[in-house]
Amino acid sequence: MIPFRAPFLLVVLLLLTLGACATRPVNPPITLADPKTGYRFEVRQAHATKKENLVILAFSGGGTRAAAFSYGVLEFLRRTEVTGPQGQTMRLLDAVDVITGVSGGSFTALAYGLYGDKLFDEYEQRFLKRDVQGEIIARTFSPRHWGALWSLGWGRSELAAQLYDEILFNEATFGDLDRGRGPLILASATDISTGARFVFNQTTFDVLCSDLNAVRLSRAAAASSAVPVVLSPVTINNYGGSCNTQLPRWVNVFSSAAEPPRPAARAIRSLKDLQAYGDGANRPYLHLVDGGVSDNVGMRAVLDALEISQALHELGAPTPLDHARRVIVFIVNSLSSPPTNWDESQVPPGTISILLKSAGVPIDRYSYEAVELLRDMAARWQTLRLIGHSPAMAANKDPVVAAALRVPNAEIYAIDVSFAALKDKEELAYLNAQPTSFVLPDEAVDRLRAAAGTIIMDSPEFQRVLKDVGARIVTEAPRAPVATAAPAAK
Repeated sequence: MIPFRAPFLLVVLLLLTLGACATRPVNPPITLADPKTGYRFEVRQAHATKKENLVILAFSGGGTRAAAFSYGVLEFLRRTEVTGPQGQTMRLLDAVDVITGVSGGSFTALAYGLYGDKLFDEYEQRFLKRDVQGEIIARTFSPRHWGALWSLGWGRSELAAQLYDEILFNEATFGDLDRGRGPLILASATDISTGARFVFNQTTFDVLCSDLNAVRLSRAAAASSAVPVVLSPVTINNYGGSCNTQLPRWVNVFSSAAEPPRPAARAIRSLKDLQAYGDGANRPYLHLVDGGVSDNVGMRAVLDALEISQALHELGAPTPLDHARRVIVFIVNSLSSPPTNWDESQVPPGTISILLKSAGVPIDRYSYEAVELLRDMAARWQTLRLIGHSPAMAANKDPVVAAALRVPNAEIYAIDVSFAALKDKEELAYLNAQPTSFVLPDEAVDRLRAAAGTIIMDSPEFQRVLKDVGARIVTEAPRAPVATAAPAAK
């Protein structure tokens, strides 16, 4: 036995020694923050400042369930062409300006930002219909990776990021997105120390005094989907306070006001969370986990931007949305609500079941509130515009009242793309039963993709958008995708 065990132990020791050399990727510092460059909304949309329609897709978390459902939305928008009032024809997908992604939804968002239309040739086989979860588990238990997993700052999420690069992102960075011409992609994670939302854009990285363009997409996806305990946090270096960071213009407008307008309260809170990263001396490292902990439907960034716009209007200051007539938001929420039989027994559910439910319920409730906040804002803007333009207010000379009624001219459309909107109750039950994991049966992936298009077509809000812009669909009704062989994963 000894002659056999000695070589075996030697091999294990060698593997651990080699693995112990593993180090996590380090985001590099910058010496001067420049708000006119980098991967951010202001730069990305500089060419589209006079667009009448701002179209936003918000992809929720939910593992492969979310990735497949959000991919179904992209497929629907891609195959749906509309004719406008001047007779021009365009794909709905080409009208998208911003895509926010959280957890599972961030994979679809980032991959589309990287590949564009090429995504539709490979995504199904490279990611959606792959046992990503099983591959991560297999690598975790492989002696080949044990040394790396025991290395300082290199955990299970870094292992996962390596896999994501191999099967999907090919070591691409945000610099690759920056050079593209597609929509702005905003993947979100959560700062586990404070619970604050962390958005991967250059505005955030300006405060960190770091270059986002050098950060791999795989690490952003890993951070956005790093479920606490199950996966390790993703660590980002913070050099805040060393690059003369400039705050957004609207901060100076609010600072000069006697009192910041009420609509900006939540946005100012988000700004304070961001400013806290400026203390790089005392917070040299940030540890990021699943974005769903702070915002499971990717709506906070949208709400903040709209609230800032309203507050600036009250002060009579210009905003990036001054030319927009419509803000169209597709809220792609893959929240599942599988029924339980817990209430049928006097015996309470087990510890594991309670832990899973207690983690998910607050996130799900918060997701619902975020969607309702957007709808409330849409109704409030519409009401205030009607009052402000009414004959009764024509003679009003009170500047305080006039300011309170001053809101953006844009109409907000909140298009709910969620399972609950399905009319087919059997299909609803099937989709609700799909777990939050990174592996699903092929049939589930296909049905999730098909359901997305069905829900959008049946949406009264979507039909209202088409009517208001004077557009009509010129393609045939959406059909369920047919599984076909695709190129092998690279």
